[in-house]
Amino acid sequence: MNADVAVENTSAIALWNDPTAPVSARVDALIDAMTLEEKTAQLFGVWVGASDEGGEVAPHQHEMEEPVDLDALLPAGLGQLTRPFGTVPVDPALGALSLARTQARIAATNRFGIPALAHDECLAGFAAWGATAYPVPLSWGAAFDPALVREMAEAIGRDMRSVGVHQGLAPVLDVVRDARWGRVEETIGEDPYLVGTIGTAYVQGLESAGIVATLKHFAGYSASRAGRNLAPTSMGPRERADVLLPPFEMAIREGGARSVMNAYTDTDGVPSAADEALLTGLLRDTWDFDGTVVADYFAIAFLKTLHGVAADWADAAGTALRAGIDVELPNVKTYGAPLTEAVADGRVPEALVDRAVRRVLTQKVALGLLDPDWNPLPAALDATDEDDPSALRGRIDLDGPANRALARTLAEQAIVLLSNDGTLPLDRPRRIALIGPNADEPTAVLGCYSFPQHIGVRHPDTPLGIELPTLRETLAAEFPDAEITYARGTGVDDGDLSGLAEATRLAREADVTLVVLGDRAGLFGQGTSGEGCDVATLALPGAQQQLLDALLDVETPVVTVLLAGRPYALGRAVGESAAIVQSFFPGEEGTRAIAGVLAGRVNPSGRLPVSVPRGPGSQPGAYLGAPLAHASEVSSIDPTPAFAFGHGLSYTRFEWTDLAVEAQEAPTDGEFALSLTVCNTGKRSGTEVVQLYLHDPVASVVQPVQRLIGYSRLALEPREARRLRITIPADLASFTGRDGRRVVEPGELELRLSASSADPRLTARVTLTGAERHVDHTRRLHATILQEQTT
Repeated sequence: MNADVAVENTSAIALWNDPTAPVSARVDALIDAMTLEEKTAQLFGVWVGASDEGGEVAPHQHEMEEPVDLDALLPAGLGQLTRPFGTVPVDPALGALSLARTQARIAATNRFGIPALAHDECLAGFAAWGATAYPVPLSWGAAFDPALVREMAEAIGRDMRSVGVHQGLAPVLDVVRDARWGRVEETIGEDPYLVGTIGTAYVQGLESAGIVATLKHFAGYSASRAGRNLAPTSMGPRERADVLLPPFEMAIREGGARSVMNAYTDTDGVPSAADEALLTGLLRDTWDFDGTVVADYFAIAFLKTLHGVAADWADAAGTALRAGIDVELPNVKTYGAPLTEAVADGRVPEALVDRAVRRVLTQKVALGLLDPDWNPLPAALDATDEDDPSALRGRIDLDGPANRALARTLAEQAIVLLSNDGTLPLDRPRRIALIGPNADEPTAVLGCYSFPQHIGVRHPDTPLGIELPTLRETLAAEFPDAEITYARGTGVDDGDLSGLAEATRLAREADVTLVVLGDRAGLFGQGTSGEGCDVATLALPGAQQQLLDALLDVETPVVTVLLAGRPYALGRAVGESAAIVQSFFPGEEGTRAIAGVLAGRVNPSGRLPVSVPRGPGSQPGAYLGAPLAHASEVSSIDPTPAFAFGHGLSYTRFEWTDLAVEAQEAPTDGEFALSLTVCNTGKRSGTEVVQLYLHDPVASVVQPVQRLIGYSRLALEPREARRLRITIPADLASFTGRDGRRVVEPGELELRLSASSADPRLTARVTLTGAERHVDHTRRLHATILQEQTT
C-alpha cells in the first residue's frame, strides 16, 4: 500500500485492526503502509511522568538527554512510554487516568491509531507510589521457593495491568560473581540454577498477569572486574556459557519471557549492545527467542560515548540495530532522526528497521493494542472517571491486605539464621538493648529500586505512600512486657563513634542486646548498596564493625541482625555473637518478619543465596569455583566463607537417612534415581531445604568443585517424615567442552544431598557409561523431586 494513501477505509476494517486475521498478516500490512519515519517511531520510547492531577503525562527532563518535543514526535507515532509511574510520585488512580489520556492522544495523533507500549520497573514490586514494596530478589533466592515467587510476581503484574502498564523491566538474572558489586541486592544469588529457577518463576507470574517480562542484563553485567558497575568483564566463553547464560536460557524456554534487555558491559572488547553473535546468533537463531530486545537506558548512545565503537549517533543506531536491539530506551537519541537519515542515504539497510518494527508491532498486536475495541482506559477506571478526576484520588489501592500478606510470607521465608547458641528464640526477656543504625529507620528494609528509595528520596515532602514500621516498633509489639532501650550507636556509613559509650552502657544494663546493622539503599553513591554503590571491601560500612566489637566486649549476649543488600564479613561476631540473623532488604513487612523470628513465632527457613565471607578482602569468593579457587597451601588468602552458600539454621532439627540408589550406572542419555528420608526430630514444626549438588571429579575441562542441580523445601511437623524420590537426568552433568559444544561425558560422579554447599549429608557415587553425547538448549534442565508421606 502506498504510504501517501489515506488509511481510512469506510467499507471494511483495516487488516491490521482485524483481530480475526493472522498476526503476521496484520503486521505485514501495517509495515507496508508505513513511511520510514513512522516505522522508526515505533522503535524508541519517551521518558515521561504521569500527572498527579490526571492530565496528560509530561516528558521527564533527564540530565543525559535533550528535552523531548512530544508535539513534534507524535504524528509519526511512538513506540514506548518510559516509566509513567516510576518517575514522580503520583496517586495510582490519577496516574492511570493521566496515562489513559496520553494513550488516547497518541493513538489519535498518528495515522494508524497505534498507542504506545508503557513500561515500568518492578524489581521488588511495582515501582509506583503507594505500591507494595516486596523483598528484593536476593531475598527471593534466600527463600528457595519458586512457587511463592511466582505468586508474588503475578500479584505485581495484576497491579501493573490494572493501571495501564504493559511491560515490566524485571527480573535481573545476573549471577553474582563478586559481592562488592553494588547491584547484588537486585540479583537472586551466586548459583545459576537457583537464579534460573527463581527467575523463571517470576517471569511466569508476571507473564500470566499479561505483563511483558524483561530479562536483564544480557549478558555478563555481574562479572565486571573488581565488582565495579558498568565496567569491562573478563570472563571467557565457557564461564559465560555455563554460569551466566543458563538463567536466561531457562527463563526464555520455560518462562515465556517476551523481552530481553542488553547489558551495559563489554566482553573482550565487544559491547553487548553491539554483539550480533549474542543478541541474534545465540538469542534468536539458537534459542528461538521471538520477542523484543530493548536497550538498557542510554546503552545505544554509550556505543559512541563510552565504548568508542561508533563514530556518531547514526553509526551507533546502525550498530545496535544490526546486532539485534529493537527498541531504544529510555528516550529517542539515535533511533529517531539519525537512524532515519542513515537509512535514507544507504548507510543502514531498511530491512533492519523492518525486522525490528515487525517484532515491536507483533507484540503490540498480541497485547490487543491494535484491536478495534482497544480502550485506553485500564481495568481500574471507567468512562465516567474522566468527568471528575479529583474524585479518583485514593480509588486504587496497590498495597492491599493480600499484597501485604504475600510480602510478609516471603519476608519470613527469606530470613536466614546464620548462627545461634540457643539464645534465640528470645524467652520473655525483661530488658532488651536495641542498638544500631538500622534499628529505628523505616526505609532500612527497602532496596534501591523500591519507589521510596529510587524516586521518593527526591521528593522529601511527599509521604512514603506505604506503611514501613521500624524494627523498634515491631519489637515493641512482639515483646509488650519487655523494656526496650534504644541507641543508634553509629550511622550506616558516617564513621561516627560518639554514640558507642551510650550503646555499651545500655547493653550492660540489658538481658540481651540486639544490634541492627547493614546498608542504606541508594543510587550512584548515595547509598551503601544499590546501582553504582560498589565497595572496595566487604567490611561493614562506616563504623559498624567498631560498634559491633564494642558490644561484643560487654558480657550481655549479642544478637546481630543484618538488614543489607549484600553479604558482609562480620569479624568477631562469627564466633562470638550469640546469634546472627541475616535479612536481605525484606520489604515493607520485613521488620514484622524479623521480630517474629526473634520471638520464635516464625521458625526461620531461609538459606543463603550468596556466601558470607570470613574476611572483608577475599573477593571474589562465590562457592561455584574450581579447585584453584578454594583455599590452598600456596596462597596466604583463604577464600573459605564464614557461612557457605545454602546455609541456614532452624529452631528444630532434621535427620536425613536411608539413601537408596536404584542403579549405580546409567548411560550418558539416561538418568539416575535416588531416594532418602527426611524427618523432623525436633519439638516444633519447621522447614528443611534439601539441596542436590553434582561433583564431577574428572572432566575434559576444569569444573567447579560442585554445583547445585536441584532443591526442595520440606515443611514438616514434629516427628513427621517424608520420603524424597529424585530422578536426575544425565543432561544435568553437561558442560561446555573444549570445542565449545555442551557435552555429557562418561565417568564417575558424586551426587551430594546437602543442607548447604559445605554440609553434605548423604552422597551417592554413580557412573555415566557409553559414548560422549552432545546436547543443546533443548536438553533436560531439572531433576524431578517428589515428596511422599511416610508412615
